[in-house]
Order: sequence, then structure tokens, then C-alpha cells
Amino acid sequence: MWFKNIKAYQITQPLSFNDEDLERALNEQAFRPCGSQDVATMGFASPFSQAGKTGAMFHCVQQRFWITVKKQEKILPAAVVNAELDEMVAKIEMETGSPVGKKAKADLKQEIQTRLLPQAFTKNSYTHGFISLSDNLVVIDASADGKAEAFLALVRKAIGSLPVVPFARHSLQSELTHWLTDSTPEGIALLEEAEFKSTDDAGSVIRCKNQPLDSDEISIHLDAGKLVQKVAFEYQDTLTAVIAEDGSLKRIKFTDRLKEETEDVPKDQVEARLDAEFALMSAEICTLMTFLQKALNLNEEKL
Repeated sequence: MWFKNIKAYQITQPLSFNDEDLERALNEQAFRPCGSQDVATMGFASPFSQAGKTGAMFHCVQQRFWITVKKQEKILPAAVVNAELDEMVAKIEMETGSPVGKKAKADLKQEIQTRLLPQAFTKNSYTHGFISLSDNLVVIDASADGKAEAFLALVRKAIGSLPVVPFARHSLQSELTHWLTDSTPEGIALLEEAEFKSTDDAGSVIRCKNQPLDSDEISIHLDAGKLVQKVAFEYQDTLTAVIAEDGSLKRIKFTDRLKEETEDVPKDQVEARLDAEFALMSAEICTLMTFLQKALNLNEEKL
């Protein structure tokens, strides 16, 4: 269990969980498969369900509560629906001798979708996240705001309240640019990838890969007033990632040195291995996010 992306949020009020109450609350919003006319359904599943295991609706290690949301969607390709719609419209127009209106087409399309939904294939997806009470953090493995917000909304609906604010409540362009123009925090090493954006109305964007960030070419963009939107970095020989100006992390890769710490757990002991990986990963992520809070002066934003 290794997160690949991070959308993080700071908890603004103290939270505490009773294990029985939390299990009951999550079960009340448990995942159910799509019915014949459902386009999509979403609910909580065991964190181990993706590995074919069943169990509690959450998994806790040192006050870090791992919660999983499962979503099922019906796959109904627009090309299939539109092909049937075109046939029906052509037939009606041939029989009546008059064109089919916009509203009538919409009604026909809805009729086709209703008829085809029970036959549609389904696609399952999972969103993993954890709540760290000791660090006042909610961390979600998501690259898009919508996916993270759907996770938060479902957790909030289940437990009644989840007072959080975004990890970074202002653009980090200036702080990330400072990493290139002045110095990086101790423990951070910049890699050869970044994205820059101009501050003028044109909003031009420059992306670079395999390019030393202390090169003359990069200096020209910085001298022209472009600010850093994203930059790749390594953190204390434990992981690499790309941090964006909104405080999110993408393309996280944990180092082999870190992953080797769970190698002593036999691969056939799936739950034990997932438990070990989550314990290690979540601890490292919380350490990193706490580090970034200080390095980027996010704690100055009073909660």
C-alpha cells in the first residue's frame, strides 16, 4: 500500500474516534453494487478489499486511520448511445417526414440509456486515505480535487463532522521559486524537472525535464519573472515527488531502501504485509507533511 499522489488537509479542531462507533458509522455508508438503473454508486469498503480480503471498514496504526472508498460506475460509451439515437431519429424522420426536435432527441437519448444501462459493464475504482489524529492531517491518495472532495464528503456524512482546510491555503509559487533562486530546505534535493508560469496576462507556461534547474536556461525564465508551478524533489532518501503550487504531491515514488523494510513479511501474508506497508508509508508521509508545513511557513496561517 503505497500512495502515488497526495491531497492533504489540516484538521482544524481536535478529533477522536471510538472504534466501535467509527465501524458502525462507516458500515452505514458501506459500498453497494450498482442496481440495474444506477449510473454509479459509492461507499466505504474494507481497506483490504482490493486485495481480495474482507475485514473491518477501517484499519488503524498508531492513531492513523486508513479508510477506503469504493466507487462503481456503469460503462456506457457515448458512441454506442449516439449510434442508436441516429438510427431512431432517421427512422422517425423517414416515417413522419419531419425533423425530430431537440427535446424529442433528448427524450430518445434518455430512453436508450435507460434500456442499455442494465446491460452495461461496470468499472470499480478505489480511493484510499487516512486520518492522522496525532498530526491533525487528512491525507488522500488522489490527483484531482474532485476525487479528494468526494472522499471527504462521504467521510463527513458518515461521522457527522470533519473540520478541515486545505494543506496550503494560498499559492506556493513564491516559496517554490525561492527554492530555485535562493536555497532549498535541509533535507530537500531538487531534481531535474519543473514547470514555470509567467505572471502576465499571457500566462505562458514552460515545462522542463532532464534539465538542471541551476542552468542558464532556467535562470533566464526566472529572471523574466516566471514563477514555479511545480518542481520535482527528493526528500531525505525516502521518496521522490512533484510538489505543485497548491500543496499537492504527485508521482510519489518511495525509495527501494524504504520499501525493503517490509521485505521480511512473507508475500502470502497479504494483510500483514499491507499493515506493515501502511504503517511505514503513513509515518513517512506524516513526517514529510509536517516538514513541509514548517519549510513552507504554512503554520503561520492560523487555524
